Amino acid sequence: MKITSIDVTPLVVPLARTFKGSKYSMDSRATLIVRLYTDEGVIGETYNGDEADTQLEIAKIIETEIAPIIIGRDPTAVESIWEAMLPLTFDILRNRRLPILAMSLIDSACWDTVGKAAGMPLYRVWGGYRDRLPVIAIGGYYEMSDADLTHEVESYLELGIGGCKMKVGGASPAEDAKRFLTMRRAGGDDFVLMADANQGYTVEEAVEFCRLIQGGGLRWFEEPVRWYNAQLDLRDVRYKTGVPIAAGQSEVARADARNLMISGAIDVCNFDASWSGGPTEWRRVAGCAAAFGVQMAHHEEPQVSAHLLASISHGTYLECFHPERDPLFWNLIANRTPFEDGWYKVPTGPGLGLVLDTDYIAKYRVD
Repeated sequence: MKITSIDVTPLVVPLARTFKGSKYSMDSRATLIVRLYTDEGVIGETYNGDEADTQLEIAKIIETEIAPIIIGRDPTAVESIWEAMLPLTFDILRNRRLPILAMSLIDSACWDTVGKAAGMPLYRVWGGYRDRLPVIAIGGYYEMSDADLTHEVESYLELGIGGCKMKVGGASPAEDAKRFLTMRRAGGDDFVLMADANQGYTVEEAVEFCRLIQGGGLRWFEEPVRWYNAQLDLRDVRYKTGVPIAAGQSEVARADARNLMISGAIDVCNFDASWSGGPTEWRRVAGCAAAFGVQMAHHEEPQVSAHLLASISHGTYLECFHPERDPLFWNLIANRTPFEDGWYKVPTGPGLGLVLDTDYIAKYRVD
């Protein structure tokens, strides 16, 4: 089998309102769809990323730099293709993140081709540990009243979502603790609740937040501290509070994630395949995590992460958003599996098992 051509389609979907985290905000949802065409008629297809400002640059890297490298290659030789793309990241004068994002898309599309050629869903190709996952939403954004937060939790339960990773770090620990406990009361003891500061707190503030919500059933505390000394500060918050710590989405290489584990900084690694080199790199990190007794999560991107998390024994929760925050997952996937009682059945079609809605693509594509 040989790759004959590559097609890249950018999409941008405006959101109904602006969603604010600790230090950032989002008013649109963006992605890139990549299709790998082969001489045997198998088409590898994926969508990854949320890069509205840079998606055209990423598309150009795929079309002008990656395509000449991989057209004519066997798409099932995934490791070889990954290594062939890696030198694009060696230029120290460019934004290294952009070719890594481009690599991630191609790697996902190659794996989709592998699954389709084998006639198997990728979670089975990668190990097939389970066929369903508990599901949580990313939510609890700022500028919401207590009544809004309560309604949000109720809407998750109605959608069949069993938990939420809520935003903190953009207010005082006391205010964030109040918001957290509001969502806890709304969801009850069985509702899974995490806190995600997106690197918004100092160590002292993170410790104070944990003290204020003690007994509130915090499943994990994600990226609680600033980026510039994160490895040691994450460790300090973990040791001082006894709270499980999650991080890894901001790392772009397996060694970065490994260093978090070596230093005792994390209990959960939420490395992101769409930001950090694709499923190939994520699976390397998952193997490392198994050696350190660290659980694996995945930052967003449920269309890919479901297969990764379901393939291993130490996978955790599928992460999604409310339909208002991620209209792509809820509308782009024509054959999306519904949530039931807090669980998600992993697609059983070959590869990623996705069928994308062509009308939705036509409506929101960027030319």
